[in-house]
Amino acid sequence: MDVVILIVALLFVAFVALGVFVSVKAVRAAKRGVDRTISQARRTVEDTTLRARSIGQTGTAGELAQLRLRLRTSMRATQDALQAGVAEDASLSESVELFQRLSAHGHELDDELRQLERDPDRARVAERLQDVRERTERITHAADSLRWAARDRARKFAEDDLSSLSAQIDVESGALRHWSSAEEQPEREPMVWPEPEGSGAGAAGAEQAGPTGDQGRPEAIEPPDPRRQQTYPWQKAPGQAKPETTT
Repeated sequence: MDVVILIVALLFVAFVALGVFVSVKAVRAAKRGVDRTISQARRTVEDTTLRARSIGQTGTAGELAQLRLRLRTSMRATQDALQAGVAEDASLSESVELFQRLSAHGHELDDELRQLERDPDRARVAERLQDVRERTERITHAADSLRWAARDRARKFAEDDLSSLSAQIDVESGALRHWSSAEEQPEREPMVWPEPEGSGAGAAGAEQAGPTGDQGRPEAIEPPDPRRQQTYPWQKAPGQAKPETTT
């Protein structure tokens, strides 16, 4: 009895632990989903604000907004392209690692640009503008190179696959049209049946070996005996006179 109670208690503890584990996993997943949604909403708001500043403001503030918008747009597009491509092409894993290192410089530059936007010393900001402009150009150029290289690679694979598929379809189409080649085959010769035995050389020999005499002349044929001829009911007997008719 004590063993049964112990087993039931262990099962209860196991079920409780499993429930707690599942609940924690669900809460963490929900938290990640909420954080992801908040981050996307924050990025959308920041991008909209940067677009408004880059259009509505002039001078140093407008240029800083344009630099931040250009940097964020290039980095996000490259990240999406590499993440989508590495799922189908494992060779892009090295490109992803390089982009992660580049992203560290991109985040650092974005933070610096944000601080320059809030800095009240416009003279000092103008002095730093040339440096951040060059750094933005270098980072975006590197990100664009990775992105376009990944797209060119994917397009090349797609073209190769399309060429191979087209060749296979051409072969299959030719095989499906193979029935038309039967009309172009030459006519067959008529089948000749073999002659029956004895109808060849034997028959010819029989014809050549006709009845001949000692001198090579044909023997005389005796006339048929009238007495041996078969008579038929409709024939008259020999010497039978035609009956006379009376009037």
